[in-house]
Amino acid sequence: MKSILGKKLGMTQVFTEDGRLIPVTVIEAGPVKVLQKKGKDKDGYDALQIGFDIIRKEKNVTKPMKGHFKKVSSPMYRLLKEIEMEGFNAGDDINVDIFSKGEKVSVTGTSKGKGFQGVMKRHNYNGGPGSHGSMFNRAPGSMGASSYPSRVWKNKKLPGHMGDERVTVKNIEIFDVRKEQNIMLVKGAVPGANGGYLIIKSASSVPARES
Repeated sequence: MKSILGKKLGMTQVFTEDGRLIPVTVIEAGPVKVLQKKGKDKDGYDALQIGFDIIRKEKNVTKPMKGHFKKVSSPMYRLLKEIEMEGFNAGDDINVDIFSKGEKVSVTGTSKGKGFQGVMKRHNYNGGPGSHGSMFNRAPGSMGASSYPSRVWKNKKLPGHMGDERVTVKNIEIFDVRKEQNIMLVKGAVPGANGGYLIIKSASSVPARES
């Protein structure tokens, strides 16, 4: 089980040796610092706390967090996460070369927020006729029950906030790993906008129910 934190830089396209064009996402993956090693004896579970994306201005960090970073003589990081991975201790660095070309990974990020949306965009409703005075175009339509229960059932697909959710894309292939640049290229798209944080894990380490 391997994990690392990253940042989505954008998408581009590359050519393979046989001339095929492959769309790829460019991810700045690591290096991350192991800030704390948690164990079952003290914390009740095994995990590594890792940090990513160095904070340049000390004034932006609270005093308790400054002390936390100081314990392992670490720079101050903007993103802290816990992962399950063995073979590392507090103060160690984890680099992108723990992964290799051709491996399958699952990438978790926060999808783009799209604000308040109607049912046609949010739930793919067909809508009604757009002309001849139908007076019914993009509305959700009739949905209430009759005399019983005289209300709208829970979990009905309605207008509301869309996007800005945790999304995992599973089993995507690593096209290339560039250790010198801390860059990973993965085939296809990953969740979120450019500059968004990502969690990259070995494909087998992501629960099947996560989506």
